[in-house]
Amino acid sequence: MVSDFRKKKLLHVFSRFFDTDGSGSIEKDDFKTAIDRINKSRGWNAGDAKYKHVEETMLKIWEGIEKAADSNNDGKVSQEEWFAMWDAFATKPFDWQNLYCKFAFELEDASNDGAIDAEEFSSVQASFGLNKDDAVAAFQKMAKGKPQVTWAEFQELWKEYFLSDDVNAPGNYIFGKSSF
Repeated sequence: MVSDFRKKKLLHVFSRFFDTDGSGSIEKDDFKTAIDRINKSRGWNAGDAKYKHVEETMLKIWEGIEKAADSNNDGKVSQEEWFAMWDAFATKPFDWQNLYCKFAFELEDASNDGAIDAEEFSSVQASFGLNKDDAVAAFQKMAKGKPQVTWAEFQELWKEYFLSDDVNAPGNYIFGKSSF
């Protein structure tokens, strides 16, 4: 059973990053919007290798979400289906969830140096409509005052975000929100 605190975190990801049209469900068209948003924020154009990578990865993530969560096969993932899927994550992660973790890190690591800094983190969060100052504050909490977060650290923070009920866990901030 997903706690109320975890539901708040899961809803943040659901509505801010996936339900791009605000319909209350996630559909393939939401991913097309997200693909455009990500590529535009990075200045990548259709035909660019990076654009294609974003597109292919995001569509694989959608396929994974749809397969794992769309229990009534209507082509949409409701909030309740979303919660149920993440509840299952606690016992066995789906391949798409690992892909999403890696993709999120690569997207935020704009310098491709194997670590995320506050500027890289906040610029990606701002491209999804979050307040940049709030994202910087979230980064400071997530990084525990350090200037960067490495891939290994990010993976642990990721697990905390999706699994922890500890309101003080640093992983609570990996999606740019500084409070819940």
